[in-house]
Amino acid sequence: MLVGVISDTHGYVDPRLDAAFRGVDAIVHAGDVGGAHVLDALRAIAPPASRPLHAVYGNNDEKLGGLGLPFIADFTLGGVRFHLVHQLPHARPPEGTQAVVFGHSHKALVEDRGGVFYVNPGAAGRAGFHRVQTVALLRITRGRVRHARIVEPGPRQILPRPTDSRRRRIPPLGPNA
Repeated sequence: MLVGVISDTHGYVDPRLDAAFRGVDAIVHAGDVGGAHVLDALRAIAPPASRPLHAVYGNNDEKLGGLGLPFIADFTLGGVRFHLVHQLPHARPPEGTQAVVFGHSHKALVEDRGGVFYVNPGAAGRAGFHRVQTVALLRITRGRVRHARIVEPGPRQILPRPTDSRRRRIPPLGPNA
């Protein structure tokens, strides 16, 4: 089983996600989704038969009512018990958890901590300080995470600076001012 892991999209669906998540059997989103349209787009990438998508809301989703998502989610994929949360300090993995997935920091991490994989896919959106958009892929075989890696779809797509139509150029003061 191949699981695509994503976080911190902040309302942006990168067109490069189709290639990055090609062949995944499920997708896990670790919060700061940014809108229901992101969840719909990820469901379209996941396999058509079941469209398995697990997601939690992040601190930036609170103003959107949490998008109907839970704060923390515990679930099983391919025999692996997952604990999903946006911010790592909020994680409370139950006994038997094999993978803790989190986001928030925009810093990618894959680390085996005593037999439990801790995965932060980084950030796949355009908002934030990260320079490269990242996601993660987890390969599950016979009920264990066998391989986890960070995938870089590419450089962050920079948001254009907002323009303010009320701003006007103030001419310099002349010598008689």
